Amino acid sequence: MADGRTIAAIDIGTSSVHLAIAKIVDGARPEIIAQEKLPVRLGSGAKDMKSLEPEAVDRTVEALRHFSAIASAHGAELHAVATSAVREAEDPSEFLRRAKAEAGVDVHVIAGVEEARLIHLGALGAMPISDRTHLVIDIGGGSTELIVGEGLNPQLLRSLKMGHVRLTDRYFADGSADEESIANCRSSIRSFLSRDAHAIRSADVDVAIGCSGTFETIAALARHRAVDTERRGAIRRDEVATVVDHIIAARLQQPWGPIARVDAHRQDTILAGALLVEGLLNELDLDRFEVSPDALREGLLLDRIERLAPGGDALRHLSRIRANSVDTVATRYGENLVHCRQATDIALRIFDATTDLHGLREDQRDVLEAGAMLHNIGRFVGHGAHHKHSYYLIRNTEHLAGFDEHERELIAQVARYHRKSIPKPSHNDYGSLSAPDQRTVSILAGMLRIGIALDRTYRNVASDVVVEATATSIDIGVLGDDIELELFAANERKGLLEDALVCDVRIGSHHATAASR
Repeated sequence: MADGRTIAAIDIGTSSVHLAIAKIVDGARPEIIAQEKLPVRLGSGAKDMKSLEPEAVDRTVEALRHFSAIASAHGAELHAVATSAVREAEDPSEFLRRAKAEAGVDVHVIAGVEEARLIHLGALGAMPISDRTHLVIDIGGGSTELIVGEGLNPQLLRSLKMGHVRLTDRYFADGSADEESIANCRSSIRSFLSRDAHAIRSADVDVAIGCSGTFETIAALARHRAVDTERRGAIRRDEVATVVDHIIAARLQQPWGPIARVDAHRQDTILAGALLVEGLLNELDLDRFEVSPDALREGLLLDRIERLAPGGDALRHLSRIRANSVDTVATRYGENLVHCRQATDIALRIFDATTDLHGLREDQRDVLEAGAMLHNIGRFVGHGAHHKHSYYLIRNTEHLAGFDEHERELIAQVARYHRKSIPKPSHNDYGSLSAPDQRTVSILAGMLRIGIALDRTYRNVASDVVVEATATSIDIGVLGDDIELELFAANERKGLLEDALVCDVRIGSHHATAASR
């Protein structure tokens, strides 16, 4: 990648929309050249954020229009992701349509575990923590992300439906607070954290990092009340307790008044946010926390830079995270990893040998690899129609990290079409894809079908494949003994790839293939 290219990242959260623009510097961290935040309060609701209110959508689209103009002025390539409020909405399509039509922004909705991964990546880029066991916590309006990491790799990724806006709407919606509502809020926080508290405590965390405005606000209030007002570094649990008592005392007064040193847009949610910080420290047995200036949007920047320049800087671990998460999901659902790896390797050999013919990108190769490794996980649900079960499990798993929602959809569809019916526009999920994505799914699923067929008996008898391609044909020569059944199955299943690439596919033993030319 050429030094000096500019990337912009937009994080559309429940409470605010964030923008960061960075210039890529070869061999170094990207140089942040612009940052901005606008409060929009896109999500609301005491329980499930099922709808996006029209006024909130208006505010968010206007923020996107403003940020898109800034990115354009810098000549930046723009990437935008949406988190809790949009992913939980029953029908986010109108918002996504308006973002594209009115602001020119393609918004990708990311899963909670992917949000956690990007937050972790952003924190690693800002804090010297990779050499220690660390816990990164991000408090958003609708969700809280928890990441335990060791080195560059996250060991635990959690996204909890618990944020400062959601808790405010549930317990302090009328702009008042009393002892009972505060106690109920604390109980709810303990309940949400109970599932993961033991695992996090057992991780023997060396350092806890807090991301987001809530942590920044609590830290600022704690430092203001400290004797040494110039002190920086970690905020202790007892200091947080003092700040929480201060906020509670202010909020028990009626009517609510402004709390000094708290941003105007955070005044109504700071009580819930403070109780959440308090609960996290107590339930996870943390003595202190430090504040990271970077979080999701900076993680998105690093992620996009890595995708554009694989093999680059010291944070290059996206491919490892993807591979590890795919293996985790496959193992979780009892997949036969030996067979899946054999089928995957053959499919990837076909992909690599035919790049001039199909013209697909490296990230689409990753889609093939993930779809191939996960194609059979639907057997966990049942053998009949397991290809459809695989689609559902891939789309809904919380453990597939490193892929955005668009990539997860393509992975799921590649797995769904590894057997039975070929893709058809009349199939709802396939029919909803763009024409280029339909072509991609058909090509990748066609390659996967051949890879699976060449391990038809699960005996790993195809020791190698030799693939040669021209503009009109693909020759696949298979090395190995006793491969007649595999060759028959592969020739039976080659039709999808032939149709997708408009070419002839010839499959035989390596010697027979060579002799026929």
